[in-house]
Amino acid sequence: MRTAFGLTFDVPDGYLNTASIGVPPTGTVEAVAAAVATWGAGGARPTDFDADTDAGRESFARLVGVPADRVAIGATISQLVGIIAADLPDGARVLVAEDEFTSVSFPFAAQADRGVQVDEVPLEAIPDKAADHDLVAVSVVQSADGRLVDLDALRDAVRDRPTRVLLDVTQAAGWLPMELDWADHVVGTGYKWLLAPRGAAWLAQHPEAPAPRPNHANWYAGDGMDSIYGLPLRQAPGGRGLDLSPSWLAQVGAAASMRALAELDLAQVRAHCTGLADRVRAELGVAPEGSAIVSVPGADAVRKLTDAGIVCAARAGKARLAFHLYNTDADVDLVLRALRG
Repeated sequence: MRTAFGLTFDVPDGYLNTASIGVPPTGTVEAVAAAVATWGAGGARPTDFDADTDAGRESFARLVGVPADRVAIGATISQLVGIIAADLPDGARVLVAEDEFTSVSFPFAAQADRGVQVDEVPLEAIPDKAADHDLVAVSVVQSADGRLVDLDALRDAVRDRPTRVLLDVTQAAGWLPMELDWADHVVGTGYKWLLAPRGAAWLAQHPEAPAPRPNHANWYAGDGMDSIYGLPLRQAPGGRGLDLSPSWLAQVGAAASMRALAELDLAQVRAHCTGLADRVRAELGVAPEGSAIVSVPGADAVRKLTDAGIVCAARAGKARLAFHLYNTDADVDLVLRALRG
């Protein structure tokens, strides 16, 4: 067991794979197990999960710096991005970063038959090219190597321009402090840094952005329980009108983990995570980068690390290490010994 930031984790030494799947606090495990037990005993009712669903929505809003009434719940990033992509006008131009995570870029590429054009540029060129496009879709932290987009420069580039901005915070929310109330669309999923089960994701929609067609319109997005049968279409106001019917157990876990994360001082969490990551960068001769994700080059890097009992990922021909609040200097020591071996 490890204790970090007031939370307890049953996480093994050398677990550096949060960028693939986060390890939940023991309290989250207990909450989900209790919900499963109630379900298994025939005691669960659909409305039992509403409070957790609302709590996850509110915590996501706090973590990205937006009002909770903007936030819709979903299941995956691609499903939420797909709502925005399907609503673009024919012939729209979309800007993405080279080697962007495909759940961000593929929903737009799938609109090619309508003349939607997707342009790839280096991540650092995103702000300079933004104003030439109808929409910019980019991860705040890149999945492959942990690089951060320059949010201040991007915001300045689109100020007083019609260009819309979609930000994916999946590799950022939970360790990186953010205030993204200016962005048109903010999406994120819970099973990585937010330490939730897979199946919970969120979309924050700016009220001044065009309201997308609710292609996944369903009973849960209706305006109350009188919306479960019959026409006409009845949507709830704000973000709720884009809700997907919740994955119940995922929402239980998301509420438990994200309540705790939203109460933390994320500046301290970031300093902790990037401090550990920068120790590895120093060994690699790389300057500090302000990211909790480290990309380790070398054809045998993944083998050396896994042989040493370190859980990591192979991404873009390199080993990817991810440091979260439950990691310690002991994990860094394991990495450094492995890389020197």
